[in-house]
Amino acid sequence: MNAQWFAVQSKPRQEGTAKVQLERQGYTAYLPMITVRKRRRAAWTASIEPLFPRYLFVQVDINDQSLAPVRSTMGVSGLVRFGAIVRPVPDAVVHYLQQAEAAQSSLADEQNWPFRAGDAVEVLQGPFAGLAAVFEGAQPEARAIILIELLGRQNAVKVPMNALNAL
Repeated sequence: MNAQWFAVQSKPRQEGTAKVQLERQGYTAYLPMITVRKRRRAAWTASIEPLFPRYLFVQVDINDQSLAPVRSTMGVSGLVRFGAIVRPVPDAVVHYLQQAEAAQSSLADEQNWPFRAGDAVEVLQGPFAGLAAVFEGAQPEARAIILIELLGRQNAVKVPMNALNAL
């Protein structure tokens, strides 16, 4: 077996469609994904997105398969070329991405907040809105303990996690 990886460019926001269609044709496709914490509507949410938007990888056994059908696959814009030449992606690069993705997904949990102890944060809502604080730690039910300087000393205060923003 002489299988090689090639980079494929997809149409905008059609990486998943391209992956499914390539797999239906008998190719091995790999779409590296990453978990990203974003702030939406004043709340932190985790979303899984492509690591390289509009790009994925396809493994082709050049002795048994042709690259020609890849170009006309639904969701695919074309193969990544260097001039007129389609170059394979080294196996080591794809294996590294797969290992990094597996390690990142095993660490993703609800306690993996965007702040670490000692980070400077700003309170966005509530009675302390607009004040700078120091993130102390997370608690259950999306609450955070922060240190706010009031009346000349630091006071520990519990606030909703979505009421904080990094400084």
